[in-house]
Amino acid sequence: MRFAIDAMGGDDAPDAIVRGCLDALSFLEADDRILLIGDESVIRDIMHERGVRDGRIEIMHASQNIEMHETPVEAVRSKPDSSIVRMALMGSARKTQDPWDVVISAGNTGACVSAATMHMKRLPGVHRPGIGCVIPALHGPVVMCDVGANPEPRPQHLAQYALMAEVYAQKVLHIDRPRVALMNIGSEESKGTGMIKEVRDMLRSTPKLNMIGYVEGRDLFEGKADVVVTDGFVGNITLKLAEGLAKSLFSTIAHEVFDHDPELALQLQPVTDRLFKKNDYHEYGGAPLLGVNGVCMICHGSSQPRTIAATIRNAREYVSRGVNQAIVQRLSQLDEHPRHTEESVQPEVELGGAKR
Repeated sequence: MRFAIDAMGGDDAPDAIVRGCLDALSFLEADDRILLIGDESVIRDIMHERGVRDGRIEIMHASQNIEMHETPVEAVRSKPDSSIVRMALMGSARKTQDPWDVVISAGNTGACVSAATMHMKRLPGVHRPGIGCVIPALHGPVVMCDVGANPEPRPQHLAQYALMAEVYAQKVLHIDRPRVALMNIGSEESKGTGMIKEVRDMLRSTPKLNMIGYVEGRDLFEGKADVVVTDGFVGNITLKLAEGLAKSLFSTIAHEVFDHDPELALQLQPVTDRLFKKNDYHEYGGAPLLGVNGVCMICHGSSQPRTIAATIRNAREYVSRGVNQAIVQRLSQLDEHPRHTEESVQPEVELGGAKR
């Protein structure tokens, strides 16, 4: 399998990105390949410092870099030699005769979505790609879509997110019949906007979809649904709120226990370490851009080497499980509803800055 990776995107790039790729070599096969895209001299220096010389690593020089603060669409158009654009081109069946299997970036999320959608295009039948993120919960993982690609969706977009996330939960998380729910301000049928109610009706009329209705934000971690559908604005805020809250709670508990009894804190440390690992997004790696014609994994801007290594590992399973093929087949079962025949597929705003 071949992975084309934006080495320049992220808060700690390129060092964290390159080191994560080098760490991934330990579980990659002999015929796997990693293409690091970015400033060639800087990438080579990092590899030299680590003392790594491996034929599975290739480097493609990119003279430009899209920064986190830049407007996504404008940056993609004005910086054709950026690492993000070159990455997307390597994953494009339209632009490359032999496209790479997976593309990965921890850079500007909006630019990554724009470049992937612009160059890799969409899967047949998909209107807007959405980011599907796995969120750890007490009763098992939950897939939430979208978490940042599409802040102002139309009903058809959300309906497709439900089906794409359903397939992801089945193929990757091995949930036979995922319970699908819409994020809403209440579980009552009368609540929600007109668009939310329209999406609800669309999903209820979709064959073989285990649609259970609405869930509230607090239900996300209660095991009430396996797939939660929302727009990219709400999803991104929810994701980061959950990550920040988890980190804060673990720190507060550790501090209070230590103040109460230092010896007890040391005894409990293995337990708290295991709990933190189960809720640490670095362990889960990046999230797939569901609906793009190829495999595009989007990572946190704050990605560490282990985040990148986990993303490469998870991307292998995504490809081997045939998620994209299953998405195309599943979307063909969605009842037709009035829709716009042609839509812009590039986000106009960037969500998440350096963190997503």
